[in-house]
Amino acid sequence: MDEPLKFPREIRIRDGRGRPTSEEYIIPLNAKKKVLDLLYPFHCAPALEEERYDLHEGKKFAVSDFKVVREGEMNYLVSPYYYESGGTVIDWMPAAFGEEQNG
Repeated sequence: MDEPLKFPREIRIRDGRGRPTSEEYIIPLNAKKKVLDLLYPFHCAPALEEERYDLHEGKKFAVSDFKVVREGEMNYLVSPYYYESGGTVIDWMPAAFGEEQNG
């Protein structure tokens, strides 16, 4: 169980494939680095200016475009494509990974 973050949330309904309803945090840009550092589960969170590749969506994204959702009693760090394909932080690869897969 995670404590809720101290940011407002808006309800988001995921697709009709039996996935749960999400509450997406509305995080101001000036707080994004702090939130990323707090929730990033691996050593050394990437810089907001970096790009990552979402394995599920097959697309690159700017780290600064990440989302944080609350589902059940958990907070999840997710890609900006989460509502389309379900990619969480464990699905973020270096941007070059996408070029290798598509190149």
